[in-house]
Amino acid sequence: MSSDNQQVPPDVLKQEARVWLRRLTSGEATEWDAQAFTRWKQSSAAHARAFDEAKRQWQALGPAIGLLLQKDQAVAARHETSMRRPQPGRRLFLRVAGGAMAAVAGAAIVHPPLQLWPSFDEWQADARTAKGEQRQLAMGGGVSVTLNTQTSIRRDMTDAGGGALELIGGEAAVDLATGATPFSVAAGSGRSTAREGQFEVRHLDGRVCVTCLRGTVQVAHPKGQARLAERQQLVYDSDAFGGVVAIDGEAASAWRRGELVFRQTPLVRVIDEINRYRPGRVVLAASAQENSAVNGRFSIAALDSALVQLQYSFGLQARRLPGGVVVLS
Repeated sequence: MSSDNQQVPPDVLKQEARVWLRRLTSGEATEWDAQAFTRWKQSSAAHARAFDEAKRQWQALGPAIGLLLQKDQAVAARHETSMRRPQPGRRLFLRVAGGAMAAVAGAAIVHPPLQLWPSFDEWQADARTAKGEQRQLAMGGGVSVTLNTQTSIRRDMTDAGGGALELIGGEAAVDLATGATPFSVAAGSGRSTAREGQFEVRHLDGRVCVTCLRGTVQVAHPKGQARLAERQQLVYDSDAFGGVVAIDGEAASAWRRGELVFRQTPLVRVIDEINRYRPGRVVLAASAQENSAVNGRFSIAALDSALVQLQYSFGLQARRLPGGVVVLS
């Protein structure tokens, strides 16, 4: 958090306000949190305005979150947990927060709510990209890493060989020049290592997808090992280690060209992918259309145009809410 006497950029204030809102409605806040929040909000009029705006946007998400609760049992379960009665030691904080927080407490049901800010692990990253941001990192030894949208990494200190990083979440592409230092990416329960070529690792929702685009990649997992050749891919999670399959390399790495390519992809998965890049949140409330196949190539820089195309292609109605939320029904 910023110091009280520091002039803070508006974007930083918005981010801090969202972090405070998350903490205040988590059910875990303490009296110390209440005092620290009061000091932060009273630092300046800009601090107070930033928090009021964050609160207003979160309140406006209520209808969309309600739809999400109906459609996702895992989210509904987290909602049940978050709404349990707070422990006696936290009641003082609830009184300090007062009526201003009562209106938003019911919205504390998604962690993070509709992915409006990074998770705790992502905050601990050495490098992190925001929604829609991509960043290239020079790792030395002829190795470069490109981070896709909403990607968090940290230096992997457990690797005793060449360079290594841990992919906390998101997607990273690794390019190794000829004669480069061997490089590995730890993600979930596995580790992928290459000595040359190009590979990508995607770590989302507990599943890891490793794609070899050029050269070879060795993937090690407690359940087994595999060697990927050019245009091959495998998926694993904490419990299972999938088999090697052939893939379309052009579609897999389209994000590096600023595109999203879908081929016979269910609409619900297309919406999930758009949500990784587009600010706000798109909620698909038309359950009958969830598995409708989508074939298309969309520019990441013009995803609102992609939503319009999808809306008319499948006869959907779009309701636009504050904070970039769109409900398709």
